[in-house]
Amino acid sequence: MATEEDIRQEAGKNRGEDPWERQLVERLVMASTREQAKTRRWNIFFRFLVLGYFIVLLVMFLWGDGLTDAEAHLEEHTAVIKINDIIAPDDQGISASQVAKGLKKAYKNEKVKGIILEINSPGGSPVQSARIWSSVRDMREEHADIPVYAVIGDVGASGAYYVAAAADEIYANESSIVGSIGVRMGEFGFVDTLEKLGIERRVLTAGDRKTALDPFLPLNEADRAHAETMLAEVHDQFIDAVKEGRGERLVENDEIFSGLFWSGTSARELGLIDGFGDSRYVASELVKAEKMVNYTFEENALDRLLGKFGAGVGEALARYTMQSSLEIR
Repeated sequence: MATEEDIRQEAGKNRGEDPWERQLVERLVMASTREQAKTRRWNIFFRFLVLGYFIVLLVMFLWGDGLTDAEAHLEEHTAVIKINDIIAPDDQGISASQVAKGLKKAYKNEKVKGIILEINSPGGSPVQSARIWSSVRDMREEHADIPVYAVIGDVGASGAYYVAAAADEIYANESSIVGSIGVRMGEFGFVDTLEKLGIERRVLTAGDRKTALDPFLPLNEADRAHAETMLAEVHDQFIDAVKEGRGERLVENDEIFSGLFWSGTSARELGLIDGFGDSRYVASELVKAEKMVNYTFEENALDRLLGKFGAGVGEALARYTMQSSLEIR
């Protein structure tokens, strides 16, 4: 009696097919089916992976407020806001908006008994420094019961001292660098460089003074005088802020506002600081709240991601605009 396999083989012979050909076709079909199933599984996996990624971003956006560990503490404590970089606009250093956000968060917490501005910075933007100074002074007036102390580490000079002057009191180490109440503008001159390199520079301007302080042109006296006037105006604003912040504690000395910097020891003699001590000393001995909590504002991951994306789009649009805006025909 013929088996089923014999019958299939006989049928294949009748159709002119060999058994090995039929088996090869079956194997190819099965392999294709398995590959399609595997591809579908990987597609499903990557879809869930992307979905999970966006869920994590959403959670970080909803619950991440840019502060480190400020909310978790219910006991009385001292808020610390760190200014430990160049003072500059957002993404370039410590900005006024970052400090203001940290201050607002600290003042909202009823358990905060004092605020320390922990400063370790050589200064930076006079605009950002002035804005931080104003924010500290304004919030101090609104919350007179919460003292603000500036504690200088290695250096608190120039714009960083501008900020420190807004505090109720300033403390530093005997070896800290303090002061440098002045304004500077510096650049290099390359007047003959391009000519020696065989490069022709083409500059078109509308406005007689638009090339002022151009590094490839000689510095004329009118441009120098204009720049010095501008620097003097900014310097006067700096001086006024320091005088308002320090008041009668400043010693009468013409060198204080000359741009010089001093050690902590000399700074105390000149009235630039109130005493010696670090953040721990200020928190325990002055604020009377030894527990310190970091209120320094930091962007969460989603903010940084969106910021970089926005910056990239803006740069691309600016590049396109620069390439196309002058095509007047």
